[in-house]
This record gives sequence, structure tokens and C-alpha cells, in this order.
Amino acid sequence: MDTSPHLARAGWMSLLAQADPAELAAAMDGFAPPADAAWLRPAQTGLYMLRGRIGGSGAPFNLGEVTVTRCSVQAGGHIGHAWVRGSDPRHAELAALADAMLQDAQRHDALQAQLLAPLAAALDAKRDSASRKAAASKVEFFTVVRGE
Repeated sequence: MDTSPHLARAGWMSLLAQADPAELAAAMDGFAPPADAAWLRPAQTGLYMLRGRIGGSGAPFNLGEVTVTRCSVQAGGHIGHAWVRGSDPRHAELAALADAMLQDAQRHDALQAQLLAPLAAALDAKRDSASRKAAASKVEFFTVVRGE
């Protein structure tokens, strides 16, 4: 298994983007941002075009647009980026700030334990709940063979 820092960063950036904004804000309350934090790109909301392929191998087509908010911050000598679905600038700002702070070796372990682990558990619980709800509505079809 490749444990490069780039893959770890991609994992926590994904988790921060998918986290519930209120849970992210509550988890970040215990961590003060570095004093030298400066916004390189303030939160901006725009549209991305989603593309798809039929069967995963067909010709690409435009599926639709999705609203995305992005921002970048420099904090403690590290640059943090965030792209979150929706138009919540606070969610993007908190995710970018957390990304920058997670790159700092002195803060990383505390943030891993007190920020990422609870957010991952909440996201897993949300996915499990959605899976159970879908499974409850599952319909089984069968065919009865007659005669012979």
C-alpha cells in the first residue's frame, strides 16, 4: 500500500469537503488558526460541468452542472486549499484552514485525532444510515416455473 503524503492529503481533503459544515465548524473550534494566516484566494462560488460516460467506456457527455465553492489560505508556512460542493463559503474556509494546519507536523497528530477521526466516523454513520434505508426498500423478484 502506498502511504505517500500526497495520498494522505487527498484523503483528508476529501473528508473535509464531504463533512457536514456544522460538524466541521464544531470540531475546528478547539484549534486556533496560526497568527500569520492570510487568504490567498477568498471563498469563490462557481459552477463545474460534470461529465460522464455511458457504461464507463462510451463517449463522454455533459451530465450537468454543480455549484462549487473554493478558497486557498496560507497559514504557518503551509498552503491549504478546499473545493466543496455547494455555496457555503464558511465550509470552504474551514476546510482550507484545516488542510493547511494538517500539513504542519506539530499539529497533525492532534488534528488527526480530534478533527479527522470524528468527521470520518460521522460520515461512515451517515453512509450506513443511507445504505440501511435503501436496503429496507429493496424488492426481491423471483419466477415460478410451472408444469413439466
